Amino acid sequence: MTKIDIISGFLGAGKTTFIKKLLEEAISGEQVVLIENEFGEIGIDGGFLKDAGIEIREMNSGCICCSLVGDFGKSLEEVLTKYKPDRIIIEPSGVGKLSDVMKAVVDVSADMEVELNSAVTIVDANKCKMYMKNFGEFFNNQIENAGTIVLSRTDIADAAKIQLDVDMIRGKNPKAVIVTTPVDRLDGKQLLEIIEKHDTMLDDMLEEVRRARHQEEECCCGHDHGHEGHDHDHECHEHHHDHGHDHECHEHDHDHGHEGHDHDHECHEHSHDHHHDHAGHHHHHHADEVFTSWGMETIVPVTRDQLEDVLKRLSDTKEFGDVLRAKGMLPTENPGEWLYFDLVPQQYEIRDGRPDYTGKVCVIGANLNEGALNQVFGRG
Repeated sequence: MTKIDIISGFLGAGKTTFIKKLLEEAISGEQVVLIENEFGEIGIDGGFLKDAGIEIREMNSGCICCSLVGDFGKSLEEVLTKYKPDRIIIEPSGVGKLSDVMKAVVDVSADMEVELNSAVTIVDANKCKMYMKNFGEFFNNQIENAGTIVLSRTDIADAAKIQLDVDMIRGKNPKAVIVTTPVDRLDGKQLLEIIEKHDTMLDDMLEEVRRARHQEEECCCGHDHGHEGHDHDHECHEHHHDHGHDHECHEHDHDHGHEGHDHDHECHEHSHDHHHDHAGHHHHHHADEVFTSWGMETIVPVTRDQLEDVLKRLSDTKEFGDVLRAKGMLPTENPGEWLYFDLVPQQYEIRDGRPDYTGKVCVIGANLNEGALNQVFGRG
């Protein structure tokens, strides 16, 4: 099965730079074919990418998403037969609609051994607002259909502008992973992992808390209250949960074989009213077992002292509610320097970590003060 990755982006967003980073640092050992589709008569990037030893089939008479949809299947079949690649990267024209390119791939996948592996859109952080206003039909289509959105040139963009970009993008696509860390601070393997897989930070935390609850139940009442089917896929976006019972959240389920690259991470409320009949009596979960989760993405840098102060308050006081678990990764003001933290009641740890695609914080507890959490982590 040949993987197909679509790397889209408006004119001049930085698609070629992103693709070259993947080729050199992540997939150099694979047989890769790049299909370029320049809008115009001459493919200007062909020579640049041939330096990486990649075979290029330039399709310059139009874009895949319009006049070449009919020819795309034939061209793809020829590429598959001639090169037998492990992976095909499609770089559509900057003014192409991502949804049309994705549909073309899905259509040919019915007859060929190919699968849509990822759909990425590169967005210039300094031009997002302008393009969204002036070129909405094409620009927004690329945002709305992407599984991963990479903000380029964030190293030279104002932090307030980047946050505005993120908010505008979230309004069009609440499910995509948004990379705000400058791309040159992430290696190609890390970028490939981001576009191919979902984030499991809160997923792991939820499982830890759930497992602890399960052990308490077995210890206290002697009954084994099984929680079957709890598959917690959850990304750290701003989720507000107020569940009366145990809850389950779903994140980026990358269903690569389907049109639209649907990354489902909406949080669904599940009320688990456990009435277990053991020897003639019912066991009800107690109110103190109820917990909620809060998460956010942030680009606001922190210092170690600032983070230390916040974590001390989180672990030792009720200022933010009854916090059972917290975890995060945040940038500092020093380029490339990030601080990771883990927290349980009365105990926390701060350590140095590698840059992630954006800053993230997740908190699990009861009666969480979301306004206060937003304030201290930069969104208040």
